Amino acid sequence: MSLSVTLRDVALKYGSEAALTGIDLDLEAGKIYGLLGRNGAGKTSLLSLVAAFRKPTSGQVLVGGESVWENAPVVSRVALIREGGDFDDTETVKATIESGSIRPSFDAEYAYKLADRFEVPLKKRVSALSRGKRSVLAAVCGLAARADLTMFDEVHLGMDAPTRDAFYKELLAEYMDRPHTVVLSTHLIDEVANYLEEVVIVDRGRILRHADVESFQGMGATLTGPAAAVDALGLDALAEQRLGGTKSITVADALDAETRSRAAAAGIEIGPVGLQDLFIHLTAPHPSPHPHPEPERAAPSQLRKDRNGA
Repeated sequence: MSLSVTLRDVALKYGSEAALTGIDLDLEAGKIYGLLGRNGAGKTSLLSLVAAFRKPTSGQVLVGGESVWENAPVVSRVALIREGGDFDDTETVKATIESGSIRPSFDAEYAYKLADRFEVPLKKRVSALSRGKRSVLAAVCGLAARADLTMFDEVHLGMDAPTRDAFYKELLAEYMDRPHTVVLSTHLIDEVANYLEEVVIVDRGRILRHADVESFQGMGATLTGPAAAVDALGLDALAEQRLGGTKSITVADALDAETRSRAAAAGIEIGPVGLQDLFIHLTAPHPSPHPHPEPERAAPSQLRKDRNGA
């Protein structure tokens, strides 16, 4: 059974510093979500609240319609897999997999199968694994948890490209075999875009955008043409480039029929904006008012077509 997620006016503070503010979010059960945000935007903090690793400073965090904090029956159905895994480094890989059996739904046989497929040596201690193999072990344990809500927080870091591709395909196969709710927190947006059904963008501790992938794909546009003609459209640009008399701008909103007609008449070319480019433009750091730059505050669904047999 899949689990839904609901956050209402949620805030989280670390001491006097706000990590999350005014978070309202609804994730329906049984979908694969992408959680996007720059470093430090609040992604890990948000996932920690949903997994009951932390208690919100204020607001409600509900999983499956119930408060998740100190709710063991619900928490047992949730898995949050963080980068590198939360392992005892002194244990062997085999012992680590065996310890996963404390989860009621953990499938050790499946975990061993995945460990063999991804060539994770069972006899090695976790401390002796490379960063990539440790990431793979974390992914293996997350998949084998067979949780009703599974969240992967940058678990791909350290994996090489072929391994990441194999992980995404295995995640999709497991999801198709056993529909549940999945959240992928990642920076590698182009790699996972085709696996996602909805995308949530977190920026500076707030929800910036939440929409299905199709909406994001139609959300923005690039317009390239004579600079004066582009300026005459009067559009609010997220970013712009100019070369001689030619100007290119990126806008975040869909263009209406009148704007498209005016652009075409003026010889302006209109192109799409990829999800990753749109994310970059939407979350670009604001210029600092200080004379010296401050550290960056970091910060298709083809899946639905496949599932419906289209």
